[in-house]
Amino acid sequence: MATAPKGNPKVVPIDEAAAASAPPKKSKSKLFLILGGVLLLAGGAGAWFMMGDKAEGEGAPAKQVAPQPPVFIAMEPFTVNLQPEAGEQYLQVQFTLQMTDEKQVELIKMYMPLVRSRLLLLLSSKKPSELTTPEGKRKLQEEIVAAIKQPFTPQSAPQGVTGVFFTSFVIQ
Repeated sequence: MATAPKGNPKVVPIDEAAAASAPPKKSKSKLFLILGGVLLLAGGAGAWFMMGDKAEGEGAPAKQVAPQPPVFIAMEPFTVNLQPEAGEQYLQVQFTLQMTDEKQVELIKMYMPLVRSRLLLLLSSKKPSELTTPEGKRKLQEEIVAAIKQPFTPQSAPQGVTGVFFTSFVIQ
């Protein structure tokens, strides 16, 4: 059985004034450790999330969209007088336009008089020496695309022309 303590425990007097003025000591190191751990975990989770997105994008095949078949519109032949260099020469050219979609084809058909006018002005401004080289023909292709891409009305967007393919090209 337990017995009562055998003597009076020592009682230490507490200075009440000193106890009231000094706040109890708390360990701030625990707080810093907890905050540091939380920040470390948050940073690691963010890095894992970002690397996970990159890994999925690099390793996984890109979503393949079924390629749309090309859309072409054949233009009627153009016959124009070229700028004179050594006598009268003319150009007879026929080409096909590659468009982005059927809607663009319908738009070109609707504005065909304007398209033909732009192209006649462009073609008739050329000299034969500019058109005889392959580089000259490629430059003409780019100029045709630029002429057709110009919006038909001030509020409209540029036309979706992606290429010009010559099917006949004669300089006489």
